[in-house]
Amino acid sequence: MKINSKIAVMSLLSMILLTGCGFNATKDAVIMVNDTAITKKQYQTEYDKLAENPMFKQMGVNLKDNENGYVGLMLKDRLVDELVVRALLEQAFKKNNVKVSDADIEKELKNIIDKVGSKDKFNEVLKQNGVTPAQFKKDLKEELKVKKLVDQISMVNVTEEATKKFYNSNLEQFRYPDKVRASHILISADPERIKEQILAKEENKNMTDAEVQKAVQNEIAAKAATAQKIYNELKFDASKFEKVAKEVSDDPGSASQGGDLGYFTKDQMVPEFSKAAFAAKPSVVNPPVKSAYGYHIILVKDRVAAGTEPYEKVKTEIKAYLENQEKIKVLQTYLENAKKEAKIQYVDPSFNPEEIQKQIKAEVKNNPALKNMPGAPVQK
Repeated sequence: MKINSKIAVMSLLSMILLTGCGFNATKDAVIMVNDTAITKKQYQTEYDKLAENPMFKQMGVNLKDNENGYVGLMLKDRLVDELVVRALLEQAFKKNNVKVSDADIEKELKNIIDKVGSKDKFNEVLKQNGVTPAQFKKDLKEELKVKKLVDQISMVNVTEEATKKFYNSNLEQFRYPDKVRASHILISADPERIKEQILAKEENKNMTDAEVQKAVQNEIAAKAATAQKIYNELKFDASKFEKVAKEVSDDPGSASQGGDLGYFTKDQMVPEFSKAAFAAKPSVVNPPVKSAYGYHIILVKDRVAAGTEPYEKVKTEIKAYLENQEKIKVLQTYLENAKKEAKIQYVDPSFNPEEIQKQIKAEVKNNPALKNMPGAPVQK
């Protein structure tokens, strides 16, 4: 189902980038939101974090040295709004006595890990997204505070009728292609990683390129031999597969599960792996298959033909999704009203959204090519 995600963190804060940032003394304020100060230092800290996003580097944009350029001003406009929203949220938490305990966090964390499948898989997902466990917990705390706030503002209830209507109107989202459930044992054989390991040894510092290349090839050949040996041991006795996977597999995400990768479609795995897995017979250990990761010994456990998920199987997920969408609307409405009612002072005029918009329009006027950039203001 396409609306599902394994880690749906910060779903209610999708419109808010900042989490857990502190506010400072009024004497240093560039913006006042009621009695809450937002300082230049706080703004600059958050701006610098965003400026380090790899996306901007790929675009060839240096935001740290060009804060008053088009992209820098667009980022400033967004960031100022987010800081104001963050201040309003903190005030709402205080006003409504919203608190989240360590027990609340641990309970929700367990629910998320259970949905992902295991703690190892969870940590692997965090690593892939460049998020530390500590940062995840910090963000999760903010997410839970927002959920509690929304529940106090308005109780959201999605009816069975609404759930069924969504299902029937979005059947395409519940269709799935052929799937297999497989386990694998990975013997890692990444040439670059092997090369790094060889050169990391003091005795190999003076090796020539040819010698290094030969050593890499020898190591890969040894890895291939290891994979073949494991296959030879298992091909007549698949019952030992799980035990061996836990002992020797180089894939930390699946090794602790006995190599189990769960159900997957063809496009969810690298081509070499998918081709072998979808061609394999269930309950038969297959010869090693080489991919960029190394050598895979694959055991297919089950096959599922393409079809559509039945309503009863997905209705709980649909209900949670629809409730979350309604909660987002409640939060957006609350924040819009809070903004209108708040006393917002732009102590430093350069942080006033109207002034920022004037500068953005001036940038566009001076460089007509910017008119086609996403988010460019319409010139009147």
